[in-house]
Amino acid sequence: MSGNGPQDASPGEPIMPAGAAHSIPSGPNIAAKLDAADILASVGAALYHWDIESDALVWSPNVLDVLCVADVATISTGRRYAQLLDAANVQARFDAVMQTDQRDEGRGGFFQTEYCIRPDSGSGAKLWIEDSGRWFAGAGGRPARVHGTVRVVTERHESDSRLSYLAYHDSLTGELNRHQLTVILEKTLGEAMRSRSSCGFLLVAIDNLGRINDSYGFDIADEVIAAVAKRIRGRMRGKDSLGRYSGTKFGIVLTECTPDDMATAADRLLAGVRDEMVPTAAGPVAVTVTIGGVTAPRHARSVPEVLARAKEGGARRGEGQAAGLILRLSAQSRARRAAPRQHARHRRDRRRAQRTAHLPCLRNGGGEHLPAFYECLMRVRRTDGTLLGASDVVPVAERLGLVRFLDHRVLELVVSELAAAPALQASVNVSPASTTDPDWWAGLDSLLRTHAGVSERLIVEITESAAIHDVDETRGFVARVKDLGCRIAIDDFGAGYTSFRNLRKLGVDIVKIDGAFVENLIRSEDDRAFVRTLIDLARRLGLATVAEWVQDERTAKTLEAWGCEYLQGAHVGLTSLERPWLASRAQAV
Repeated sequence: MSGNGPQDASPGEPIMPAGAAHSIPSGPNIAAKLDAADILASVGAALYHWDIESDALVWSPNVLDVLCVADVATISTGRRYAQLLDAANVQARFDAVMQTDQRDEGRGGFFQTEYCIRPDSGSGAKLWIEDSGRWFAGAGGRPARVHGTVRVVTERHESDSRLSYLAYHDSLTGELNRHQLTVILEKTLGEAMRSRSSCGFLLVAIDNLGRINDSYGFDIADEVIAAVAKRIRGRMRGKDSLGRYSGTKFGIVLTECTPDDMATAADRLLAGVRDEMVPTAAGPVAVTVTIGGVTAPRHARSVPEVLARAKEGGARRGEGQAAGLILRLSAQSRARRAAPRQHARHRRDRRRAQRTAHLPCLRNGGGEHLPAFYECLMRVRRTDGTLLGASDVVPVAERLGLVRFLDHRVLELVVSELAAAPALQASVNVSPASTTDPDWWAGLDSLLRTHAGVSERLIVEITESAAIHDVDETRGFVARVKDLGCRIAIDDFGAGYTSFRNLRKLGVDIVKIDGAFVENLIRSEDDRAFVRTLIDLARRLGLATVAEWVQDERTAKTLEAWGCEYLQGAHVGLTSLERPWLASRAQAV
C-alpha cells in the first residue's frame, strides 16, 4: 500500500481521518476527554476504512445502528455493501472514487457523494446516505485505500425533494403552480404557431369562495378548492395540462383544440363541478364555477394576450356559465390600440395620487440642531385635491389587502429621492404585511441594485407592535434588511411594552421613543424615568435614539443632557411636502 495515507487500524476499531487526533483535547489539565464513539452516535455517522485491493471494509462499532443492518458481515466488503444499493442510484462510492480525475499529491483525494440503500430487503425501507472522505493512491497512482464517513441524510433529502416538487406544483391541490402553467402554455402556443394548428386555454374561477370562507372558515374553503381541482382533473383529456392560476382560479392548457372542442370541454367541466355537492368536514357545500376561454393563436398570439382574453371572457359571463371568447378582429384591434393609453393613464393617476411628506429628524448636540435624515411619510391625494395621511389610508388599505402596494409605491418614491440627491438620508415606514411579502422584498432588492449607493442612506422603520408580534420572525426581517446594506429602526418604542431583552435580541440600529412619553416629559416624573432609562440602556447596547414629539426647547435640552442623539417634533420641524434638500447645496442633508 502507498505511504500517502494513515496507517491501517485494527479490525473493529474506529478509523479516524488523518489529522483528526490533533483536534482531540488531551493532557492532565483537561477535565474530560471527548469520546469518539459518543460523537459519532450523536451526529448519526459511522467511519470506515476500505482497502480497495482486498475489498475489505472495516467500520466503526456504531455502524449497525447508523445503517440499520443486523450483521456487520453483510457489509464487510465493498461488493457486499454495494448489494444494498437501490437500483435507481446514479453514482455510488465506487464511482466517486474510481472515476475521479484527481491526483494524490500526498494528502489523498477528496470525494463526496449521495446514494440510496435498502438495508432490509424485506421491509423495502430506504435510507439516503451522504458518503465522503479521502482516497489514497497505491504504487500505480490509482486509488488503493479510502478513509471516510457515512451519514444518514434521509430527512434532508426528502425535504429537498419536497422543495423541488413545490417549485413546480401547488401545495394544496398538487397541480401545476402558476409559473409552470404559463411555461407549458408558452410552449404549447409556440408549437401551435409553428405547426399552424390551434390550441386553447380555459380559466376556471370558483364562484363566491369568499362567502364560503365567511360561512365555514378557511379550512373548508381549502377543501372546496382541492375538491374542485380533482373534479376538473377527472374530466380532462390526458394530453392537456391543469394548474392553479391563483387562489380561486385554475388554468387549463388544451393542445390541438378547436373552438368547438373548447366549448365542449367547458360544458363538461361546468357540469362536473355543479352537478354534485362537495363533501367537506362541515357538511356538503354547493359549488359552481365560471369559465372563460380563448383559442390561440387566432385570437391571441402571446401568453399575456391568452391570459387577458380568457379572463375577459369569464368576466363577461354570469356565474356558473362558460364562454369561448371569440373577439371580432375590429373590436380586438380597437382594444389593442386603447389598452396602452388606458394603462398609461391609470399608471399616471396612481402615481399622482400617492406622494410623500417629509418630517425632519435633527441631530441633537452642541446647542445647534443639524439635519440628520428625513422620515418620508405617505400621503394620498383625493379627487378634491386634499391629502389623506397614513393614519387615514392604512387601516382601509389593510382591510382591502392593498397596504403592500402602498408600501411598495412609497419605497419607490423614497429611493427615487435618494438617487436624485446623493447627500440625502431618509427613512421609510413598512407595514407588518410587507415584512413577509416576497413581492416587497423583490422590489426592495431590485431598487437597491438599480440605484447603487442608496442602501447605506436608507433607514427602514418598523413599529414596535409589529416587532413583538413575532420576535423571531422580526429578527429575520432585520437581518435581511441589514444584509442589503440598510439600517433599521424600531418606531414608537414603548407603546408595545417590549422588554429590554427583546430590544437587544432584535438587533436594530435605531430606537425611536414613542412621542407619548416625550410630549409631557417635563411634567411627568414617570415619563422622565422611562425615557432616561431607555436612553441609557440604548447607549449601553450601542443603539442610536430618536425622541419623537419634541415640543419645546426645555424638552430638547433635557434630552440632550441625557444623551439622546436625534429629535423629531414641532420644536425642530414640521411635516412638509417640500424637499428642503433641493433648495441649495448648503441645506442638503
